[in-house]
Amino acid sequence: MAEERQESPGEADAWAELVDTARRTVTDGLVVGTSGNVSVRVGDTVLVTPSGVPYDRLTPDDVTGVDLEGRQVLGTLVPTSELPMHLAVYRHTDARAIVHTHAVHATAVSTLVPELPPIHYMTGALGGPVRVAPYATYGTDELAENMLHALADRSACLLQNHGTLTYGATLTQAYDRTAQLEWMCHLWLTARSVPGLTPNILTERQVAEAGERLRGYGQRG
Repeated sequence: MAEERQESPGEADAWAELVDTARRTVTDGLVVGTSGNVSVRVGDTVLVTPSGVPYDRLTPDDVTGVDLEGRQVLGTLVPTSELPMHLAVYRHTDARAIVHTHAVHATAVSTLVPELPPIHYMTGALGGPVRVAPYATYGTDELAENMLHALADRSACLLQNHGTLTYGATLTQAYDRTAQLEWMCHLWLTARSVPGLTPNILTERQVAEAGERLRGYGQRG
């Protein structure tokens, strides 16, 4: 049962941003229907998309939140079935937001290789070559454990025959990392499909150098 408490103003703002981000995953073709899920941490509360509810039907009154042990503290809608993955990331990393999708190119790559080859320097923005977590049934602790191993020193991973998971300091950062990962997977699949040619792959040093430069990328203020 949910605790009888009202959301804080910060939680209300975070929920609105979460819903916008979830809707964007559909608009940008990263998920179909109600697949995938999004969460954001506000203090010790994790706001998360509810299970099986189309994102365009979510309203401010549908806020769904749990504590770090998975106990529901806000709302009455059942949280996403992938809650174990989200909570595992929050318990073991400094993540403040998570995006999980079933993006088609990334999911295709997850069926082919144990990690996405470093086809582009944006690999450095994710901590290095993106690993594939071995397959496990969705919503299980086994999947969460496999995911954590794949995420070691990374901010993104692929889930074998399933999809993607990325995290960041904000929902915007987590989403951008998801979009970059899907783009790199599309790029690699496109390059490797050319008959008789093999894509050039960046070296570990090249990826590391790009990662260092990307940490200072953008406006300062």
